[in-house]
Amino acid sequence: MKLFTVDRIEGDIAVLECENGDCVNMELKNLPKNIKEGDVLNFENGSCFLDESETKARSEKIKKMMESLFE
Repeated sequence: MKLFTVDRIEGDIAVLECENGDCVNMELKNLPKNIKEGDVLNFENGSCFLDESETKARSEKIKKMMESLFE
């Protein structure tokens, strides 16, 4: 299992950031529909799916970090 975060979308290409910081470009047609920046994608056994629970967990973590900066 490998997790990638959607860093940005440029036209029909998604720039995915691996956990180690490396980036990979993939065509949107090869990825789950309706992905957006910040989504976490799970690549396992030759398939890819949106990891909704990990996306939500990371989003909450970032939100809490941002709130602590402005307290």
